[in-house]
Amino acid sequence: MILVNLAAKPFYLQEEDMVWVRNTLASMDVREKVGQLFCPIGMKEDREQLKALLEGVRPGGMLFRPGPAERMQEVHRFLQEYSGVPLLLAANLEVGGKGITVDGTYFGKQLQVAATDKEEMAYKLGLIAGREGRAVGCNWSFAPVVDIDLNFRNPITNVRTFGSDPARVASMAKAYTEGIQKNGLAVSIKHFPGDGVDERDQHLLTSVNSLSVDEWDETFGMVYRELIEAGAETVMVGHIMLPAYSRKLVPGIADEELMPATLAPELLGTLLRKQLGFNGLIVTDATPMAGFMMAEKREIAVPKSIAAGCDMFLFNKNIQEDFLYMMKGLENGILTMERLDEAVTRILALKASLGLHQRQREGSLVPGSDELAVLQCEEHRLWAQECADHAVTLVKDTQRLLPIAADTHKRLLLYVLGDGGGHRSTPIAPYLIAKLKAEGFDVTVFDNKNVDFRTVFSGVEELCEPYDLALYVANVEPASNRTTVRIDWEPLLAADVPWFVQELPTVFVSVASPYHLQDVPRVQTFINAYSGSETIIDAVVDKLLGRSAFKGISPVDPYCGCWEAKL
Repeated sequence: MILVNLAAKPFYLQEEDMVWVRNTLASMDVREKVGQLFCPIGMKEDREQLKALLEGVRPGGMLFRPGPAERMQEVHRFLQEYSGVPLLLAANLEVGGKGITVDGTYFGKQLQVAATDKEEMAYKLGLIAGREGRAVGCNWSFAPVVDIDLNFRNPITNVRTFGSDPARVASMAKAYTEGIQKNGLAVSIKHFPGDGVDERDQHLLTSVNSLSVDEWDETFGMVYRELIEAGAETVMVGHIMLPAYSRKLVPGIADEELMPATLAPELLGTLLRKQLGFNGLIVTDATPMAGFMMAEKREIAVPKSIAAGCDMFLFNKNIQEDFLYMMKGLENGILTMERLDEAVTRILALKASLGLHQRQREGSLVPGSDELAVLQCEEHRLWAQECADHAVTLVKDTQRLLPIAADTHKRLLLYVLGDGGGHRSTPIAPYLIAKLKAEGFDVTVFDNKNVDFRTVFSGVEELCEPYDLALYVANVEPASNRTTVRIDWEPLLAADVPWFVQELPTVFVSVASPYHLQDVPRVQTFINAYSGSETIIDAVVDKLLGRSAFKGISPVDPYCGCWEAKL
């Protein structure tokens, strides 16, 4: 018996849609059903290799990393044309259209949106992501992130979240969901049962949500309940343990039996399905992540993830090997045919709810090239500027330095921290330097490539006399597989640390993590901007010069609990 209500939330299928789901399922042999479970990542765009994948594994979905818009649209069109069953084409649309195409609008990180304290900004983020994602052929957004940033040491949640307040996370995520669903895309709220408690990264190990049952119900549970009620179609499950709930639902469970949610039937079948009432599709987070790999032998974990309650299997170490593991799991009883049919039914139901079966018949699964005109259109650019203006946050200015001006602080010493550094953040320093020079500042950039002992042991007057202001700009962006998001000072006696804050007026601007004040607590003027984009830099410069008031509110504690950082 397949326990899926096709007529209920979030599918709402009509009878003709249900017939398509049932008939499609009935027409599949076992290998075709198993193929539907997989959503591999597209590493190459070679048409022959893609065609072999579609004819061999016959996956249910696929995700490509961002590329040029025309190329992304073409590869999506090729995939849909050569797939017998229409594909779910996914993207990490967390910041706007930029999540699927380099030509898309970078609206802003979720924490930037939260700093506006305006739900309409989250709605516009979803609207832009939906419009631009749909234009290149996407129909599934791996967003919004509904993790709660409760631990400032967590290296991966940070600016990807809507902050530390569960109520704001829920309201912003619902607004994003409404915006993107208007464009026919499904959302995947992530990462159940909730990241942001542990200070470690599930990409590198199986992390732990250590909240008690009551604490979880009041925070993450509330958020998931509200998003499910709001019609979220899919939930992405993290490689995160929730020991308190596992112990409640499985009395006497041994510590060594505790599993990440991707392999924990009590968290998926009992907590998510029954207690929270989720009827939609459950997808794993990326399975090459160490949090999944280390929990169980892969040969067992692959079929066990579906047996535990996941419906779709995201990414692979080796897709041919994983396919064989899934088939072997059916043969040895780890995975049953009943559970396989239930999972595939939900996959097909999601496709039907998006109208993919109808659009396949019409030949309209991927729009024409003319639809790409929506990318970075004037309306989207104006919305991004509006969001930046309302988001940039003055954390403190206890020295009452701002605003600055070229006639009073003309000679500017600029320190750039991060800004690329091998962790995928896009350099913004060249754009900032050009902006400052255009405003009449003389900008000298601290040369961290030629630091020597003379630099380190220069005197106070030698450093301070030639300058009117020191400006720090940190673009140290959270990223998967990065264990900390702290400032990495110059190895030679921290030559770029702001030791001179009592002698030279100093401003610190972070365009990535909001938590750098813990590393420079004596800096008296500190600004958080949350996203490393040119739009944000424009807003920051306007506010430094007093042309625009600071309007942002901090969605997290920027002081990291350090009393001295408030001085």
